[in-house]
Amino acid sequence: MSKSRLRGILLAVLLVGAMVFYAYQRWGHRGPSALDDVLAEMPADASAVLYLDLQALRPSPFLSELYKWAPEPKADPDYAQFLESTGFNYERDLNRVSIAFFEHGQETTLLAVADGRFDRKKIAAYARQTGARETQAGKEIFSVPLEGSKRRITFTFLENDRIALTNGSHLGSSLSPAPADSSDAQAWRERFRRLAGSPVFAVVRQNARAGTALGAGTPRGFQSPQLEALVDRLQWITVGGKPEADRLRVVLEGEGSAEAPTRQLADVIKGLLVLAEAGLSDPKMRGQLQPEVREAYLEMLKSAEATEIDRGDTKSVRLIFDLTPKFLEAARAAMPARPVAPQNKAPSNKNTIRN
Repeated sequence: MSKSRLRGILLAVLLVGAMVFYAYQRWGHRGPSALDDVLAEMPADASAVLYLDLQALRPSPFLSELYKWAPEPKADPDYAQFLESTGFNYERDLNRVSIAFFEHGQETTLLAVADGRFDRKKIAAYARQTGARETQAGKEIFSVPLEGSKRRITFTFLENDRIALTNGSHLGSSLSPAPADSSDAQAWRERFRRLAGSPVFAVVRQNARAGTALGAGTPRGFQSPQLEALVDRLQWITVGGKPEADRLRVVLEGEGSAEAPTRQLADVIKGLLVLAEAGLSDPKMRGQLQPEVREAYLEMLKSAEATEIDRGDTKSVRLIFDLTPKFLEAARAAMPARPVAPQNKAPSNKNTIRN
């Protein structure tokens, strides 16, 4: 088995779970009731909901390892000005956030509800200086331009320690969730309940695009139309991450109403895990991979377990695996180095025109 093919297998197994890496940044927690309060603001017509709890994550050794792995963010002058004007720093002051995503053709809008320590007067003053203000249904609505775009961010204070914001144009209508007893609201709430022990999780209501995304992100030599079709038949996809010492336990679950597709998907995932582990044991592969990289991949694969769950009305495939500092280091080593930008050379004196 070639090195590129093995990497393709690992990518296929982990691709959906990789959203945990992207989203695993700087948000917070106050307890089960706070989680319920924030999630209750999420509209039932969302395509996906992401919840993050930074207070529970901050003490985790894995989070510090993840920060080492993640690229350093670029300095943002506008954000620096925002910090100076409002005194708010999301790394320190943001407690928790729930984000609902909505698909509108090729565009995605979001509604976020965040709890934290906010200086309401300073933030309102900053928004008035850089944007616009209006009153709707007794609420003070602020709108500020989004850098590099014609779109704007609109936000309002729901409470002194809670803000709702959107990059869409109708914040008021977005803050009108479906009745708690509606079937859609109950479906979302049931999946939130299952994930309540995870400080970071995502719930995706399937729209027949997850399989397409999986195929687009998989190397051409390992694209599987069968796998993509099976993923597209799922009705829900959930991902939960929970730190355990220096590692992150990831639980990835696909849920559908039919038993046959989920059973086939479980068989495909189990086959991928066996194939990947066998490839790592191949003598040729041993010579191509550095020992520490091979050990990290094996450690992750040996922690992986795929099972089927029968909940009566729905059937699920659950994949559990651990992400360790060794795996993060191996992934960082496998990332291509950024090209060094060529330095501008000073023009030759012969071609310099002096005024």
